[in-house]
Amino acid sequence: MHAERNGDISFWYADIGGRPAPRPPMPGNLEVDVAIVGAGYTGLWTAYYLKQAKPDLSIAILEREFAGFGASGRNGGWLSGGFGWSREKYLKTSSREGVVAMQKAMAGTVDEVIRVADKEGIDADIRRTGNLTVATNGPQLERAKAEFEETRSWDFNPSRLEWLDAAQARARINIHNVLGGYVINGQARVQPAKLVRGLAEAVERLGVAIHEQTAVTNIEPGVVSTNRGTVKAGTIIRATEGFTAGLPGQERTWLALNSAQIVTEPVPDALWEKIGWAGYELLGDAAHAYCYAQRTREGRITMGGRGVPYRYGSATDVNGQTQQATIDKLHAILKRLLPQAAHLRIDHAWCGVLGVPRDWCTTVGLDPKTRIGWAGGYVGLGVSSSNLSGRTLTDLVLGQDTELVRLPWVNRQVRKWEPEPLRWLGVHSMYQLYRIADEREERGLQHSSRLAAIADRITGH
Repeated sequence: MHAERNGDISFWYADIGGRPAPRPPMPGNLEVDVAIVGAGYTGLWTAYYLKQAKPDLSIAILEREFAGFGASGRNGGWLSGGFGWSREKYLKTSSREGVVAMQKAMAGTVDEVIRVADKEGIDADIRRTGNLTVATNGPQLERAKAEFEETRSWDFNPSRLEWLDAAQARARINIHNVLGGYVINGQARVQPAKLVRGLAEAVERLGVAIHEQTAVTNIEPGVVSTNRGTVKAGTIIRATEGFTAGLPGQERTWLALNSAQIVTEPVPDALWEKIGWAGYELLGDAAHAYCYAQRTREGRITMGGRGVPYRYGSATDVNGQTQQATIDKLHAILKRLLPQAAHLRIDHAWCGVLGVPRDWCTTVGLDPKTRIGWAGGYVGLGVSSSNLSGRTLTDLVLGQDTELVRLPWVNRQVRKWEPEPLRWLGVHSMYQLYRIADEREERGLQHSSRLAAIADRITGH
């Protein structure tokens, strides 16, 4: 099935009238206290909290396109506060108490984002809900139970978690062949472009200059070079997530992983009665190549997944346009989970990139010698994690000794990705093995496919 629109950044911008008119570029050479590279969630939250803490700071945000052009305006709208990274990897440089504290801080981002949205008058279609993970075959059910038990053993508030049998899961959303699943409560659905647009406007009201159409060409201690001039700054924050590999010297820091989505036409009320989904839960499944979905404000279904997972050399898409093969894969997932919705028109398809560190674990930090900071490598959990990044970077920049700066993701260093073509071969091999593993399980394999374990070993996932 073809999409009515493909690209144009994302459906989320079409939903609010199209891409915004660009702000003016940097007018020439500047000197500021803090220069932030990237006007997505991470850069905007950092500027917001820095200005709240120290209003007299001079801050400039430098953005190649427009605020929210990247993942911040294209994501699945999961304000999850979730913890999707390896606890064991953080444990190597921390403690159980430290990892639990990090989980608690991440979970707290949901309330914090909602608080700021209310305070700043940002209408981002935020709706509190739970996150439902479903299993539709035996191996998926086995993994879902294991994930549920692991999460419960680590969670600071196990009462947030509910296990659902088949009937209970179906009562939430009428998923085809559902065998069970679990819900993590205390999360929220958002309209990503509305959130990033509102946040950018709030930051401007605080006196922060956002210079769009300004491409950063190099970052060195104290100096950011752009196509519009040079910025001298005491502190520089790199907030470029999936676009990080495009900066000199950062080609192998984070891999640019592709993710794509489709959105249906508005679903008729009679069909919603068959589907359910009255709780507007965030929806994912326990497949190896998992999906992510939401029910939007006006009653559409978005369905996301990896599609073509990686472009050679961490290349990025052109304005969100994705391949027909990816649209077909996402439509197949929609039909598999919700065959009731198979006939719905696909109104829009788009894609974007997210940052992936070599150990698949997010980091935030500031080098005290160079005064260059960074945050990201969210591996798809940036809507909420970026808020905690902004607050943590604020404390680091201002030299505050707080609980946030002692969390285990702070100043964590990991090795770089392999050069090409090794990383292209590794990532594509991983997802091919995931695809084969999922297909074997759908055909009746009685246990979780060992191919997925091989895939994880290839890339350290």
